[in-house]
Amino acid sequence: MHGPWFALAFVMIAMTGWVLNNLIRARHGYSISDDWGRNIERSDPDAGRNLRLLTGENERLTAQVGRLEERIAVLERIATDPAERTAREIEALRDR
Repeated sequence: MHGPWFALAFVMIAMTGWVLNNLIRARHGYSISDDWGRNIERSDPDAGRNLRLLTGENERLTAQVGRLEERIAVLERIATDPAERTAREIEALRDR
């Protein structure tokens, strides 16, 4: 393999690798690169809005998980405490 065929094969392999790399990156949501290897950032006009929505949802879900953990702790305490103590606490709550 001498002469221009070697150089042509090398260029074709490099270009195929670059195209496959960009296809894989684009498919998985990463930024793609230009001919010189610099990343081309995608501009998403709704990125800030989406971030605020996700942040709000994250805070709401975190609070909900906290409340559920508290409820589970109460249920675990009720399930593992002796029946007499649970009955006394229920009666104390009724007397209030």
